[in-house]
Formats: sequence, structure tokens, C-alpha cells
Amino acid sequence: MFTGIVKQISEVAMVQRRAESLRIGIRLDALAAEVEPGDSVLIDGVCLTATGFSDDVVFFDIATETAGLTTLKDLSVGRYVNVEPAMRSSDRFGGHFVSGHVDGTGEVVSAGETSGEVRMRLRAGPGLIAQMIPKGSVAVNGISLTIADLGDEVLEISLIPHTMRSTTLKFLSPGDMVNIECDMIGKWVIKLMGARSGEGRPDDRDDAIMEKLERMFQGEP
Repeated sequence: MFTGIVKQISEVAMVQRRAESLRIGIRLDALAAEVEPGDSVLIDGVCLTATGFSDDVVFFDIATETAGLTTLKDLSVGRYVNVEPAMRSSDRFGGHFVSGHVDGTGEVVSAGETSGEVRMRLRAGPGLIAQMIPKGSVAVNGISLTIADLGDEVLEISLIPHTMRSTTLKFLSPGDMVNIECDMIGKWVIKLMGARSGEGRPDDRDDAIMEKLERMFQGEP
């Protein structure tokens, strides 16, 4: 389990493409000493297992399916990724529940600075948008963020200077792809509401419950 609070940004030291998998090496520097074989590490929002070590470089094996469904397939040596080790039971919980199982990818539409913040707009498919609410949480490349605005195909996130400095979001340009994981709690609510209707989707009564939950998340009565 992760929180979406990036520990550091790290350089991709190796990318080895195989017929059935992908192997990458991430230069974790001092953080490498905290990682043991079999540990889970969040790399750009994807939960990966540490399988090898060489000094300060940690290696991860990625299945073809995982690579194909995420931006990891486009990694190259010299690029930077967001890194977060799995949380310990004694850690502070600063973000939101992040599993590292990416729901899909989104495309950067625009990013502009205004009033001391950066507003970034991302285009995502309707299946992803349907699992989001304004002011709700979303993980973008493993970063716990709040949805500032939401449209039919586009979500907007507000980024403070600290987030821009501490993550790889500062490297993104329009057209770049990002990994998106929707809020785990929201996904469970949608699933349970669908089960109540018996049709795989909420009925009219469940729609009213969903609207009430949305108002609660937004701090409305």
C-alpha cells in the first residue's frame, strides 16, 4: 500500500526489452539501502517488485501486460520517475490510499501557471472520468492529487510549487501520457452500488445515494 506522497524522483539507469517482459533499473541512490528483494516500490504510479540490485540501482521485472497498460513501456535511459517505497505501519498517512494498480492512462492537454499554482488539464477516457468527483482524490504518476475541476473527458488538477519541484510533473508537456489510478474508496462505492441494483450499475435510488456521497466529499450538507 502507498500514499501518493513521492519520496524522490530517480533516474532510469537501464531499460531491457524482452519478448515477454521488460526489465528496468532505477538509480535510487541512498534510498536503495532501504529496499530489499521482494519489496514493493511505486514507480510512476505502478507497483513493482524489486528483483535485483547493483550498488545504488534497483532492478524491476515488468510483465508485458503491465507495460502495455501503463507509460512504463515508453521509458528510456536518462528519464526520471517518481518513487515511493511501500508504507510501513508506523508511517504517517499524508495522501490517500494508492494501490499501484493503474486504471488507465491520460494525456496532458495543457499546463499553465496562475496565482502561484499550476493548473494542469488531463484528457482521460469516460471509464476513468466516471470514477472521479470534483474535489476527490486521484493518483497521477503515483502522486496523490485533488481534482480541481471535472468535465466529460478532461480533469483539471491544481499543483502547488512544492509538488512541481518534488515530482516529475515539471517535465511534462502537452501530448505526454500519464498513469492514472482513481480513488480506491470511490471505486468500491461504485461497485457496491452496482451490486445493489443487480444490473452492474446503480439504479435510480443508488444514483441519489451517489449524489449524496458526492456532496459529502465536497463538504456540502
